Amino acid sequence: MSVPDLDDLRRAGVLSPLDVYVARTLARLGNEQRADVTLATALASRAVREGDVCLDLARLAGTSVAALVDDSEPRVTGRWPSRDRWLERVRSSPLVGDADGTTPLVLDVAGRLYLRRYWEHQARLAAAIRARATCATVPDDPAALRGALDRLFPGGGPPRAAGEPDWQRVAAAVAALRAFCVISGGPGTGKTFTVVKVLALLIEQARQAGRPLPRITLLAPTGKAAARLSETIRATKVKLECEPAVRDAIPEAAATIHRGLGSIGGRATRFRHNADNPLLADVVLVDEASMVDLALMARLVDAMPAAARLILLGDKDQLSSVEAGAVLGDICNTGRPRSYSSAFAARLSAVVGEAVPPGADPPGTAGIWDCIVQLQHSYRYRADSGIGALARAINAGDAEAVETILGSDDDDVGRVEPADTGGLGRELTAAVCAGFRAYAQERAPAARLRAFEQFRVLCAHRRGWRGVETVNPQIEAELARAGLLDVRGTVYAGRPVMVTRNDYALKLFNGDVGLLLEEPGGDGRTMAFFVAPDGAARCLAPARLPPHETVFAMSVHKSQGSEFDAVAVLLPDTVSPVLTRELLYTAVTRARRRVRIHGTAAVIREAVRRSVERASGLRDLLWG
Repeated sequence: MSVPDLDDLRRAGVLSPLDVYVARTLARLGNEQRADVTLATALASRAVREGDVCLDLARLAGTSVAALVDDSEPRVTGRWPSRDRWLERVRSSPLVGDADGTTPLVLDVAGRLYLRRYWEHQARLAAAIRARATCATVPDDPAALRGALDRLFPGGGPPRAAGEPDWQRVAAAVAALRAFCVISGGPGTGKTFTVVKVLALLIEQARQAGRPLPRITLLAPTGKAAARLSETIRATKVKLECEPAVRDAIPEAAATIHRGLGSIGGRATRFRHNADNPLLADVVLVDEASMVDLALMARLVDAMPAAARLILLGDKDQLSSVEAGAVLGDICNTGRPRSYSSAFAARLSAVVGEAVPPGADPPGTAGIWDCIVQLQHSYRYRADSGIGALARAINAGDAEAVETILGSDDDDVGRVEPADTGGLGRELTAAVCAGFRAYAQERAPAARLRAFEQFRVLCAHRRGWRGVETVNPQIEAELARAGLLDVRGTVYAGRPVMVTRNDYALKLFNGDVGLLLEEPGGDGRTMAFFVAPDGAARCLAPARLPPHETVFAMSVHKSQGSEFDAVAVLLPDTVSPVLTRELLYTAVTRARRRVRIHGTAAVIREAVRRSVERASGLRDLLWG
């Protein structure tokens, strides 16, 4: 059987010009003349571009080429080479070696082909996590730790099933007892609320033992997430039941991971802090960890002192990073049931004061099992919330339950048959006019900014009929037609803008949303207004704005970490590679009170059944 031609695959959109260039360059340098090996190299490059850490060659082998081809012409047909022969020829190539070699490619025992750089990122990250996961800490005074938990987590905690512990309390205890901790949970489960108390615990323990206070570094993957982390910590710590000195020692300033590592020349791959020049930190806290890719997480742990604690916060069920890897999902290993080793469960129970369920540690987990806490109770959604029920059904992959919930009489959720006219359609037009009316009618900048956060349209795609780039001007036109906006050019009063590149001098970050408005009490000039940390409106001239775009509609990826009273989720006509249950879950859980999914029943059903499966060996290295 002939091997698919690289140029045919490039013309069909399977490979990019860069993929082909990388494969042919390495083949020439390594004197590799076999077409099937060159093909595997090109596909390994493509895999990273598509978000995978590696090419799962063993799984791809023998399958239809058409599965990777989009609907555009020209198409290619045929099948990928057979498994055993392809693996044998790739393994024998001078381009391919083992973990300890210097070849540009690595093939592991499971038949996964890596660009060496990504193999090394994965191996270093796994080793660092395993080392911290097996490093249990001993509190100076266990009784004092128990007393601190009683003080910081008073009362019986949230509603829970009989015999179930207070998971926020458990999370705080795990973070105090382990050098590595993951606190995962859906929207409104109190992840940041809990971790502020964790920081108070660590500071109190150091004070009681007469040790220097821990140096705490707060990080997040984006500027917007870092600013939100700072705001949440600032608002939460004033309510803590602790001494003023402890409260004052809790830091508030969070930075992006790139800025915390000291990006050199604005580049995403070179940093001032590394293994030879580590961060000055005893505790590193990373919020929104699901958005952190493999390469960046590896560089972060490289730059951490060996004795520093690492605490990750995030929602394991949300969309993964845009770049290669699904680090938080691999760490949490969602295929495993949640429980703790018998010994650690007993230790936790003694500290927490409640029975923590034990479970047998499977072979090879190296303590990872004992480092993960999944927060259960959502404070955002009431027990009978349609949004909460819909989110749970999506996560479970239960398409029938999703269809039932969307078709119920619950006003929280619903499905709308999308328009087939190429425009917004009657239902979506009505929704955007109603959703944006309050912000359009407010006059004061701060009030208008708050009102704008009540509603948003979320799109699965950036391009295409129902993508962000098409929908934003359509919404703009409908709001102008309804008399809610006077649209003239790109600088008009009421235009919402989202920053697309960090500007540290202006303290505006990728994902920040503001409004162009007439300056109150001024000469009618249009200025750009954003919410300041104290909740007031700050303004600057539109000409000073960093790169930005209109944001009546935004992609689901860009919406991560945001909350709106109501959202309209706009899905494409047909299933695409990005349309998965993780995307649908992320979109639905951006809403506090009401969500409408504009999509066909067939597309929703297929999206719920499809889960992101990023090829990676990290899970095996951590759990195998």
